[in-house]
Amino acid sequence: MSNEKPLTNKVAIVTGTAQGIGRAIAEMLDVEGATVHGIDKDTVDVTDSKAVNAFVASIGGADILVMSAGGVRGQVGRPLEEVTDEQWRDVVDANLTGAFYCVRAVVPGMKERGWGRIVTISSGAGRSVSLTGIQAYASAKAAQIGFTRQMAHELGPFGVTVNCVAPGFVLSNPTSIAQWESYGEVGQKKLLDAIPTRRLGKAEDIANGVKFFVSPDASWVSGQTLSVDGGHALY
Repeated sequence: MSNEKPLTNKVAIVTGTAQGIGRAIAEMLDVEGATVHGIDKDTVDVTDSKAVNAFVASIGGADILVMSAGGVRGQVGRPLEEVTDEQWRDVVDANLTGAFYCVRAVVPGMKERGWGRIVTISSGAGRSVSLTGIQAYASAKAAQIGFTRQMAHELGPFGVTVNCVAPGFVLSNPTSIAQWESYGEVGQKKLLDAIPTRRLGKAEDIANGVKFFVSPDASWVSGQTLSVDGGHALY
């Protein structure tokens, strides 16, 4: 029996690996045998198309792309009329435009090799509403799901699958921890009561969803959005 790991000889790019979900995904792919290139905003700015193109060229392309970069960019919810142009663009660019730049950069190599796995990390906010109240975040995450479907349609004939994971509430970074603490005991209980499994998510839970999409078992799965949220999307 071969001891070769499922992703041996595959090259992966994971964005947003400075902490939390992105880091857990990178660690999972490494365990599965891939050569992993993790990037964050301090190494490659995904909202800078030239920087993205240069990075992908420098490593000779990738077989796997997982886009975990984005988030709320330090913003908090406020009435729509108080949201500035810059605040809107900052969140949309980090979550949606950055995904577009990254996919565009890796696609030529995937087409040439006839194989590729692309996974976007959206959010439960993209399927419902954002608990943060940040309009740009909910909109960008919903758009990521649409982008996933369109790319699955376009790239499928070239052996490339494109799927999405929509996490529920995960304590994965200082922003999510601060949000959780702001709810207080009553608000925290209310949120947990709305999750059938009665617990918050862990970064590893999200990584396990990605693990399925990039595995050989998912070779006929494309254009799908998997809610990894303890069942919260039921409501």
